[in-house]
Amino acid sequence: MRRAIIPAAAALFVSLVPAPAALARPPVKVPVAEGYGGAVATVDLDASKAAISVLRRGGNAMDAAVAAGAVLGVTEPYSSGLAGGGFMVYYDARQRKVFTIDGRETAPRAMTSTSLEGIPFDEGVTSGLSAGVPGTVATWDLALRRFGTMSLGQALQPAIEVASKGFVVDQTFYDQTAANAARFKDISSTAKLYLPNGAPPPVGSVFRNPELADTYRELGRRGPGWLYGGQLGKEIVATVKNPPVTPGSTRNVRPGLMELSDLRAYRALLREPTKISYNGMDVYGMAPPSSGGSTVGEALNILEALPRVGLHEYLEASRLAFADRGKYVGDIPGVPLEELLSDGFAKERACLVGDTALTSPVAPGSPDGSYEPCAEPTGTATPVAQEGPETTHLVVADRWGNVIAYNLTIESTGGNGIVVPGRGVLLNNELTDFTFGPAPGDPNLPGPGKRPRSSMAPTLVFDGGRPVLAAGSPGGSTIITTVLQILVNRYEFGMSLPEALAAPRATQRNTAQTQAEQAFLDKYRAELEAKGHSFALNPEIGAATALEFLGRSRIQAVAEPTRRGGGSAMVVSPGR
Repeated sequence: MRRAIIPAAAALFVSLVPAPAALARPPVKVPVAEGYGGAVATVDLDASKAAISVLRRGGNAMDAAVAAGAVLGVTEPYSSGLAGGGFMVYYDARQRKVFTIDGRETAPRAMTSTSLEGIPFDEGVTSGLSAGVPGTVATWDLALRRFGTMSLGQALQPAIEVASKGFVVDQTFYDQTAANAARFKDISSTAKLYLPNGAPPPVGSVFRNPELADTYRELGRRGPGWLYGGQLGKEIVATVKNPPVTPGSTRNVRPGLMELSDLRAYRALLREPTKISYNGMDVYGMAPPSSGGSTVGEALNILEALPRVGLHEYLEASRLAFADRGKYVGDIPGVPLEELLSDGFAKERACLVGDTALTSPVAPGSPDGSYEPCAEPTGTATPVAQEGPETTHLVVADRWGNVIAYNLTIESTGGNGIVVPGRGVLLNNELTDFTFGPAPGDPNLPGPGKRPRSSMAPTLVFDGGRPVLAAGSPGGSTIITTVLQILVNRYEFGMSLPEALAAPRATQRNTAQTQAEQAFLDKYRAELEAKGHSFALNPEIGAATALEFLGRSRIQAVAEPTRRGGGSAMVVSPGR
């Protein structure tokens, strides 16, 4: 047995929002909960309350996930919303099968491989050009029709209530608004909503979004066609093509390429999940255009091929898997997914892991089905593209054993910064996840109808054919390393799930320096620098949510204790 090296420390719904005073203390979130009958973990108390309300009234995990996701579009609007996209990994207990839904945004048909060339990244973000065709509403619709028990209108009710009554502004919401204030003020509709009186809403104030409440209400009444070809879609296209720039602003806000026909053509897709065997368990993830399942899976395979696992090996496995991600994974035909996740390829890559750190950028391997005991890579390394750090993730389990891990996003914090006038919803900037180019042969160059490569990694772990753990995180390309490190903490280092989430993080993505949180540097820097690792500070990596089945129908839901203001874990019944 391999020896693990353990680190040194290891209206159908009840009211969701009380009538607040003029200034109120943000509600207290509990990061760990244990109990029965179902569980949820999100970054937000209102979203978790919505999911628990659905579960208590007989809804299943998918109903609860959609309801929570819609509430996050209100309370976490800079990370998610109906104009964004995402990925679901769902276990259907009745069918005993894992399904995934690809709700990733798509590029307009008019976009080409050179559409983003020469544009500064920041200017690309705050523009109509960055807005992908939204996938979230199509995801909710497909998910509820295929796996849920509620209508879309019913699932949206908690979000309508929160948007109408408001929520108490916490420090995270204030800080995110303040960080975006300069560009928000240059978009008239965004400034009107998020900079009332010309400034971010203060902590303790109540923030309401009645326009979004009306938008959700109409969406529930009219259905997804209202967006995918109907009036809401027309308004989104008009905003993309003619962004409402504040008069007198000097910001260069480029128009986008989206047409109503792009919305009509959009489909959320059922895809086969990725699957690997790891330490006798099965790990399921999201296939391309997400790189989450392939990269987490490959790194776990590399670790399993090593004689021992410590933090050094964790960083090296991630470095190698990211090299292969950059070369081979994107929304293109012929991604060698089976070979990337094969034991033979993992062993060939694991042979490169020694006692000292590899020098990045490491070249990709050759997942060609012909593997040698120790083959030197011969390909050309691909730099890690910029990705927005925000996104949100939630997990839900119900009393029937259904489980979902769900990432949803609008990309950068605040998306592209453009609120659709009168609708209260921010547009995404997902198309900046494409490689801007020129980069011949890059699998992630933009193209007509193409889905940009994602790092979202909603993950389910099974033991003996039964789900035992669900996890995921926001954080751009650090999502992959966050999920990987949680699994390593839990299954290699023997931490409990709360310990695995709370532990300090480091992220190695085939870059010269490994980014790490201060607590990680304080504990492990000297030990790892002695092995050749070089570090740069990243103040906060990820904001994970997870759950674990403890046996005898007991579930533990876990969110962050402090990152991004801490998360909210809840269970249907704390006791029997």
